Amino acid sequence: MSSVSTLDITPVAPTRIRDLADADFRAAYGCDRFTASVIVNRLKYAVGHMSTAFLREAFSPIIRDWYDFACTVSGPPEQDYRMAVVSNSLTPFLGTMPDAVRNTVEEYGPDRLAPGDVLICNDPYRGGTHVNDVLFTRPVFADGRIVSFVSMRAHQLDMGGTVPGGFSATKRDVYENGVVIPPVLLWSRDEPVRSTFSLIFDNTRWGAMLLPDFKSVHQQLRLGERLVRENIERYGLAAHLGALAYSCDTSAELMREALARVPDGDYTGSARIDADGLDDTVDYTVHVTLRKRGHDIEADLSGTSAQARTCINCGVSDAKTALGVALTMLLDPAVPFTSGTWRHLDLVAPPGTLLTALPPEGAPMMFWEASGALIAAVFDALNPFLGANAVGGDYGSTNTHNAHGIRPDGTPWTSATQCGGEHGPWGATKAGDGDSYTVLFNLNNLDPATETIEHDAPVVLLRKEHAIDTGGPGAHRGGAANLKDSLWLTDADHHLSPFRTREPSGVGADGGQAGPTGAMWIFPPEDGGERPAKLVPTTPEVYARSVPVAGVLDPETKTLDPENGAYHHFAARKTWRTTPGSVLRCLTNGGGGWGSPFARDPKKVLADVRDEYVSIEGAARDYGVVVTGDPHFDPEGLRIDEEATEALRARR
Repeated sequence: MSSVSTLDITPVAPTRIRDLADADFRAAYGCDRFTASVIVNRLKYAVGHMSTAFLREAFSPIIRDWYDFACTVSGPPEQDYRMAVVSNSLTPFLGTMPDAVRNTVEEYGPDRLAPGDVLICNDPYRGGTHVNDVLFTRPVFADGRIVSFVSMRAHQLDMGGTVPGGFSATKRDVYENGVVIPPVLLWSRDEPVRSTFSLIFDNTRWGAMLLPDFKSVHQQLRLGERLVRENIERYGLAAHLGALAYSCDTSAELMREALARVPDGDYTGSARIDADGLDDTVDYTVHVTLRKRGHDIEADLSGTSAQARTCINCGVSDAKTALGVALTMLLDPAVPFTSGTWRHLDLVAPPGTLLTALPPEGAPMMFWEASGALIAAVFDALNPFLGANAVGGDYGSTNTHNAHGIRPDGTPWTSATQCGGEHGPWGATKAGDGDSYTVLFNLNNLDPATETIEHDAPVVLLRKEHAIDTGGPGAHRGGAANLKDSLWLTDADHHLSPFRTREPSGVGADGGQAGPTGAMWIFPPEDGGERPAKLVPTTPEVYARSVPVAGVLDPETKTLDPENGAYHHFAARKTWRTTPGSVLRCLTNGGGGWGSPFARDPKKVLADVRDEYVSIEGAARDYGVVVTGDPHFDPEGLRIDEEATEALRARR
């Protein structure tokens, strides 16, 4: 439960950047306001240009189709490597990149770097996220000294370890997780370092796919360096460095003003992850206490469960990122991500927890699941006190799918993060209904095209649709859960990771109701054949022949039964093996509703019934709206029985 104790503190607000006199602005930032804005926007163009080129050239599907990378521009060592500009890409990278660049460069030694060097590191404890995410950073020199760093972090499809592709919650320690690369040079004065390339490509299963992406990263870093140097040549070094500071200060100021809208006090919240990859005897709780004083917030993670027995943990940099994501989403989504975003945030992070894992046992792989639970805990802490500004919860877990196998011609294949519940709904807000098909709050990526998925792996996507009656009821409805069926054409080994099916993650806001929990099933081929006899229906009777993977299900019918069902642990089998013709079904959780369901406009309920977001039964049960007609065969003939609706709402 959330709690608050208020304090009577009246802080003195610092001078705002927008209130600075022109002379004071120039003294602070080495240029005028217009020039600072131009330089920052030119740097945004630089990282956008790098991203576009990399996306166009990428061979790896997780980069090409998921946008699983980020580009940043940071300041020099004397500016503490502050990250000033980021690409519009994967959010967990943006929060961890300042620490990753600083820790990597400081450990290697900035005095050892030369023009044309590219330094890399993928250690989660040094820089956040997981071993598949490799940091590439390149110094920018001017007047014989480092004046900036242009950096990219890009997910590599495989970095060794016991599971091809890496995505699995069953690995026990860093040794099973994958190869760890400390800060080393990949290019020295623009010449490849053979020993580093050999270290990586001796440990990856798909070197032919990684190599062209590495070469592309090198070229994008060279492009970024050239664009930064062009700014310096045009506007001067003082203006460039001042603009970097201005960008970070602007984010800090916007976050400070957002925090000021929260009453001073102590706010507590929590969220759970169902289990780890061993069994269901241990569940994991993320606990946060937010102490708001003036323009600052201290987030204390004390009380969070000890680090997991498997690789579902995250590191402290990921926790820091999640804190920034949660507060910007709740208080001001317009705050740009720079190092300044966290200036007024303090993190109290005891070591060795689910959110602050330590090696060797505390391996981070599925890091976004634990950090996403921290976002949910912050929502739990603040939502009760935000009133109309509260935000409904999202679908909670990517339900990540990772599979591999051998084609009939003997060639290996892999499919990662494409055929599970990687996309799903958000919760509703005061602005409107929740989006029904997007990514978790702490992600920001694309949705792979169906044609691409089917090209890259022996799979056919049979169904990808919204599920009826799965959006949390409210004056604004939560986004509907996503139902995805994938047909596998060869033998396959699946690693499946739905982490939050025991209780709703899409919690309601400001009187809205929670979205229901989801589940995952495997339907073996019928009659021993290699293809299903027909498209697997969604009616209740079909589930009896399924193999439950995750969810709270009726023991006999194997349908969802969150009140009285039995919980199925997602890693009851370390590897879920299927034969040709098997169908994997993933149903995500639903998004949370906002506001009282009986305050929803009956016309919107009618539209939901027509669009099959809500059933006729659900309209009456959840919204008190009586709809007549047939939504499937005559959607335009649906009507509201206004008299019956008025009577039903009055009784409720």
